[in-house]
Amino acid sequence: MSLNDPRWGNNNQGGGDRGGNQGPPDLEEVWRDVNRRLSGFFGRKGGGDSGGNSPSPGQIGGGIGLIVGVVAALWLASGFYIVDASQRGIVLRFGKFIQSTEPGLRWRLPYPIETHELVNLTGVRTVEIGYRGSERNKVLNESLMLTDDENIVNIQFAVQYVLKDPKEYLFNNREPDANVVQAAESAIREIVGKSKMDFVLYEGREQIATNAATLMQEILDRYQAGIMISKVTMQNAQPPEQVQAAFDDAVKAGQDRERQKNEGQAYFNDVVPKAKGTASRLFEEAAGYQARVIANAEGDASRFKSIVTEYAKAPEVTRQRMYLDTMQQIFANTTKVMVDAKGNGNLLYLPLDKLMQATAQGPSAPVAAPDVAATPSRPASTAGSDPVAPPKADVPVPADYRSREAMRSRERGER
Repeated sequence: MSLNDPRWGNNNQGGGDRGGNQGPPDLEEVWRDVNRRLSGFFGRKGGGDSGGNSPSPGQIGGGIGLIVGVVAALWLASGFYIVDASQRGIVLRFGKFIQSTEPGLRWRLPYPIETHELVNLTGVRTVEIGYRGSERNKVLNESLMLTDDENIVNIQFAVQYVLKDPKEYLFNNREPDANVVQAAESAIREIVGKSKMDFVLYEGREQIATNAATLMQEILDRYQAGIMISKVTMQNAQPPEQVQAAFDDAVKAGQDRERQKNEGQAYFNDVVPKAKGTASRLFEEAAGYQARVIANAEGDASRFKSIVTEYAKAPEVTRQRMYLDTMQQIFANTTKVMVDAKGNGNLLYLPLDKLMQATAQGPSAPVAAPDVAATPSRPASTAGSDPVAPPKADVPVPADYRSREAMRSRERGER
C-alpha cells in the first residue's frame, strides 16, 4: 500500500457503505450527532433512522434556541459581582463612570456593555521617600535637601495614606500613587528649605512631619486625587556621609559650649544671690547707722538747746551743774584716782575699784584697807582746807606709790 493512499493506517472495520470512504467526518454529520443527543436529553425521538436520515427543521430550530438560551443565561449571570465590606464597586458603561456600589452582592449589565472595578478604601498604603525597603538602600536624588542656612541634609521618611473617594482616585489622575510621591517630596523640600539645619536634625522632626502631612493634603486636594494622608514618619535625618565626621566634631563642640554655659550659669546662680544678700545687709546696716547718727545728733542738738535755755535763766547754777555731771561721768569710768593736795605737794591714791567692791560685799565682809602713800606731815592750819583727808598712819603704802613719790620729790628738789 502506498503512503499516499488515503486508506493507509485506517482499520477497515466499518464495512458496508463506509468501507470505501474513511476520511474525517464532515460538519453536517457532527451537527446531526449533537442535535440527536440534545433531542434525547429532552425526551424527544429522532426523526431519522440509523441510516443517517437528516433531522427535521423543527428539531434543528429547537436545538439552536436552547443553545442560545443557555449562552444568554451565562452571559447575564456574568454580571453578578460581590463587594467586600472594605471595598467599593465602580460600575463603568462603555468606560464611563455610572455609579459607586456599596458592599454586598451586586449586578450590572454584562460585558462588554458594563464593567466594574473594586477599590479598597480601608487599606493603608505606604510610599517611601529617600529609601526603598531599608534605610541602607538610599535614593540620594530624593533624600538630599537644602536647608535655609545653606546646608545639605539627608532625610528619609515614609507616607501612609488611604482612599477617601474611589471615583477621584480612578479617573482624575493617571498615576495617583506617583502623585503622592511627588507631593510628599515637594512638601518636605519646601519645609526643609525654610528651616535651619539644627532644627531639621534635632529639634523639629515631629513638627516637620506634621507640617508636611498638612501641606501634602492641600496639594492632593487641589489635584482631586481622592487620597487622604494619614501619617508622615521621619525615618532618618542626618548630614551627608561625606561630611559626617566634620559634623560630629561640630556637634561635640556645640555640646561643650552648652555645658560651659550651664556651668557658668550655675556659678552665676550661686554667687549673685549671695552678693545681693550681702549688699542688702550692708545697705540695711548703713541705713540703721544713718538713722542712729541722725537721732543722736538731733538728741544732742535738742539737749544743747534746752541747756542754753536754762543757762540763760541761771548761768552760775547751770555751769556748776554741768561741771558736776561731767566729773561724775569721768569718775564713774575710772578705777584709780590720784589727788594732789594743794600747797604742800602731797599725793593721795584712792583705789575706787576696791572701794566699790568692798561696798558691794556689804558691812559683814572684811574691807581691805586702801592703798595710800605716806605723805609728809601737813600743818594744822592747812588741814581744814584740803578737800580730802590725809591717810592714816597705820595704812600700808604700796611700793610703786613710794617710788613715784620719791621721783616727784627729787624733781621738786631739783627745781
